[in-house]
Amino acid sequence: MIDTNFRNKVKTVEELKAILGPRPRPKRMIMCHGTFDIVHPGHIRHLIYAKSKADILVASVTGDRHIAKANFRPYVPEQLRAMNLAVLEMVDYVIIDSEPKPLRNLELLQPDYFAKGYEYVKGGVIDPRTQEELNVLESYGGEFIYTPGDIVYSSSAIIESEPPNLSVEKLLILLGGEDLKFGQLQEAIRKLEGVKAHVVGDTIVDSYTYTTLIGGNTKTPTFSVRHDRQLDYVGGAGIVAKHLRAAGADVTFTTVLGDDALKDFVLDDLKAAGVKVNATIDPTRPTTNKNAFIADNYRLLKVDKVDNRSISDRILHQISDHIRGTPTQTVLFSDFRHGIFNRHTIPSLTEALPRDVFRVADSQVASRWGNILDFADFDLITPNEREVRFALGDQDSVVRPLGLELYRQARCKTLILKMGARGLITYRSLPRADESSLEDVRAFFVIDSFAQNIVDPVGAGDALLAYATLSMVATGNSVIASILGSIAAAVECEHDGNVPVEPGQVLQKLALVERHANLD
Repeated sequence: MIDTNFRNKVKTVEELKAILGPRPRPKRMIMCHGTFDIVHPGHIRHLIYAKSKADILVASVTGDRHIAKANFRPYVPEQLRAMNLAVLEMVDYVIIDSEPKPLRNLELLQPDYFAKGYEYVKGGVIDPRTQEELNVLESYGGEFIYTPGDIVYSSSAIIESEPPNLSVEKLLILLGGEDLKFGQLQEAIRKLEGVKAHVVGDTIVDSYTYTTLIGGNTKTPTFSVRHDRQLDYVGGAGIVAKHLRAAGADVTFTTVLGDDALKDFVLDDLKAAGVKVNATIDPTRPTTNKNAFIADNYRLLKVDKVDNRSISDRILHQISDHIRGTPTQTVLFSDFRHGIFNRHTIPSLTEALPRDVFRVADSQVASRWGNILDFADFDLITPNEREVRFALGDQDSVVRPLGLELYRQARCKTLILKMGARGLITYRSLPRADESSLEDVRAFFVIDSFAQNIVDPVGAGDALLAYATLSMVATGNSVIASILGSIAAAVECEHDGNVPVEPGQVLQKLALVERHANLD
């Protein structure tokens, strides 16, 4: 039987203040403060030394939203970091600091000693931040204690060298904090059936031309290949519509196609998938086609047939009428910047949105300029890190505060920031008792990727978009939506080709994650 009493060591600062009582106390108390992203031998030495100097050791953990010293950090969420310290025998209590500096907690708890490593005093000169802490200590008679630092370890170096897989552990912490169970995730998948969804966006036919390398031209640096076969897939906004339909939604897709053979391929493919299509045929442009030539699993060349000119006013009015007249619960703008969406058209298309629909926008711009901030005030947006950096003109900030700034500027209700192999960060608005206070500690959360055997990562974002959107409509819960979206993305990564993800596959993947969690 595992002793779970360590969970009772984690307290709020108010609870701990009541437990410890005012100074002077019969027992001496010492406090340590840090990130403790990965608890390493240097931390253990620090804590052991601190405990040897007092009767009660309080470990203070920096809250997630105040950590910005490296990209994708903290790696371990605050609740799990607190738990990692609470299991240590020498630690009596753990608190999570809701402020950027420990000054307020020092004032409230008034420890006899505040322990820091020797690295905070260089050449006898006190760091200005340490001076602030010293001022608080001296105001009531507390003292600094510097712990030995002959060996310096780095959590960042450990994490970057070989990041531990904590996806299930982080998920359990998130579920526990939100009072959710795996059964509710399974039930949410069943609720996706019948949700009415309307996708508006650019259709792309993704072609893969497989060849065999024959040789090279002796006169010019030209490869010679033999054509073996070509496979065509409906991509772009079309695959988003297919993902939604595969998940059980009642899907309408509004798009623009050229008057060519690929138009017929797209219409036949979507009809077979059960997607209702409002296709405006524009004979002045081709159906967008992106053809990758592959030899021995290497991509030699990509040839695109595309016309990126803006759609005409006539087509814009037709699409706007479709948006107004299609009964739906959610509208998804799937933007690839191949004519439908631009600064001229987006205001008109947004104005056409029915007032009571759930509004979603996703900007997946590979070779064009597109800005997710063009879709301000939407209910859900799902950009990746590159798109966020482009929108904000920011190449330098670490991801978490970068996403928070986009969330503020976009004025959206929910932002799911896709981080590829690193998973995702979701930002959401939470009611606060005091509007002047900082954001709620759970106003953002991280979900690691659940992909294990990655075969083809292309299309993972489309699967995430589809399942996250339907989950938001069906449950209104951004945590459930983010988890199911992440699971769907993992399923897509583990299969070759950008093919629709079925609910059964998501349930199967979710069952594997639950089994792992139960084994732990």
